[in-house]
Amino acid sequence: MKTIYLDYNATTPIDPEVLNEMLPYLKKHFGNPSSSHIFGKAAKKGVEKARQRVASLLGCEISEVIFTSGGSEANNMALKGVAETLSAKGTSTSLRAGNHIITSQIEHPAILNPCRYLERKGFKVAYLPVDQYGMVDPADVRKAITSKTILITIMHANNEVGTIQPIAEIGEIARKHGILFHTDAAQTIGKIETKVNKLKVDLLSIAGHKFYAPKGVGALYIRKGLKLEPLVHGAGHEYGRRAGTENVASIVGLGKAAEIAWRDLKEYREKVFNLREKLYWRILDKIDGVKLNGHPTQRLPNTLNLSFEGVDSEELLSKLKNVALSTGSACHAGHKDPSGVLLAMGMDRVRALGAVRFSLGKYTTKGDISQAAVAIAKSILDSRLS
Repeated sequence: MKTIYLDYNATTPIDPEVLNEMLPYLKKHFGNPSSSHIFGKAAKKGVEKARQRVASLLGCEISEVIFTSGGSEANNMALKGVAETLSAKGTSTSLRAGNHIITSQIEHPAILNPCRYLERKGFKVAYLPVDQYGMVDPADVRKAITSKTILITIMHANNEVGTIQPIAEIGEIARKHGILFHTDAAQTIGKIETKVNKLKVDLLSIAGHKFYAPKGVGALYIRKGLKLEPLVHGAGHEYGRRAGTENVASIVGLGKAAEIAWRDLKEYREKVFNLREKLYWRILDKIDGVKLNGHPTQRLPNTLNLSFEGVDSEELLSKLKNVALSTGSACHAGHKDPSGVLLAMGMDRVRALGAVRFSLGKYTTKGDISQAAVAIAKSILDSRLS
């Protein structure tokens, strides 16, 4: 049997168009983009073309795009940069000083762990609850604001259940109170529209490997006029915001992936949505005791998170050799911990431990869905009988 990959939210393969765009920068155009000779100029041209492509995808200015090593660095750069810049009482910016940050309980560890780090440095962090669908209530954001709030960071869409947050509404609240607003858009780039002005964000993080670019490259959108303390100090790369010689080939790949993401957005969205629904209804037709996790409609078109009654997801996946999926639990020192996201949604431990995430992508086919549904149904029925 063919092995079916349904874990695109974890990572994606490199698009052949992306790879072809990268190859000259791994072979011929190897120069340092900071060098003034012909080799450096060729590399610099590739970097700036990529910056233009990412800017077009986000609907922002070229100078507002800063390349990073990935989504985690972009998130750290945003949170720690704001904290370092606005925590001092004598800050020279027009923004108010403070030490309070607002986030949600279901953020990616690349947000939660920087928040915990900042708490150890004396910052106060409000971790907002979510409803049964994994949605943040904008009213809770408004209530959490204090005179010391300097940043709100809420993910655009959740990586586990796919729930899309009301980012534009939260952004409006942030603007009315003069507070910076950041969103982690790692899961939404190439899946839904991510224009920064419509989202009303000041900072937005991107991870290349989530939309068919290489691993180890990402970007941070920083609204024009916003000056942040750099996370990485050194020479004046990336407009003086992020030191270090650029990863040229990967940046070129990120740029090409951004161009493809915008070009194919409508086609991609329709395809994966239809395949996702086909998978869902085929599973429901074959198995009882299935519960949908996440918002029924305000959800990424490629993401399906299901809990199967009477089934431990880790054991299920260990027996499911021909379908690559993710579970709603993590193993630590011999015991299983349910997903913190699912628990925050009010789910009981048993249901959370029976959760499986299906995430489809551009290379998923109808045949993949049919084969996966049959294999999953058989494994679940076998598990219930054992």
